[in-house]
Amino acid sequence: MTDANSDTDINDYIDPQISENISADSVEITETSDSELTLNSNDSQDLESSTTELEQADDETPEPQMKKVDIVIAGNTYPIYCPINEEEALRSAVYVINNSVLDLKEQAPNLTQENLLVLCCLNLQEKIHSQQKDVEQHYHNAEQSEMLLNKIIDDADSVLL
Repeated sequence: MTDANSDTDINDYIDPQISENISADSVEITETSDSELTLNSNDSQDLESSTTELEQADDETPEPQMKKVDIVIAGNTYPIYCPINEEEALRSAVYVINNSVLDLKEQAPNLTQENLLVLCCLNLQEKIHSQQKDVEQHYHNAEQSEMLLNKIIDDADSVLL
């Protein structure tokens, strides 16, 4: 159903779960002087019960608890918001990053904090890439070993039979 003054559909303004429970004939959209849209329902009980159901559904899904954590990297403090259950992982990452930045600062004391952090990121990415290549190589070696073992078993079976 559309308002006489516009081509806007009611479904553009109400939640689809609510609109399923309200018949199109029982709802009217009116435009106020401030170009504000108002939803008027002749069947307010359906609207209220639908809204209550949605509020209860929202209550069942808890929001992740966020915590402000002040981290220190090379003497500079950075406020970071993270989920409470990830604080330990964050602190572990900060430990690795801080040690890496301090090592770089020792080798190049004239670099700015920004350049130290960029260089640190590049070094850590290179380590990650190297470890990924190692994992891929181990996986490839394991596949080759499995194929060789299966060939040996097949050969042994053919000799024994």
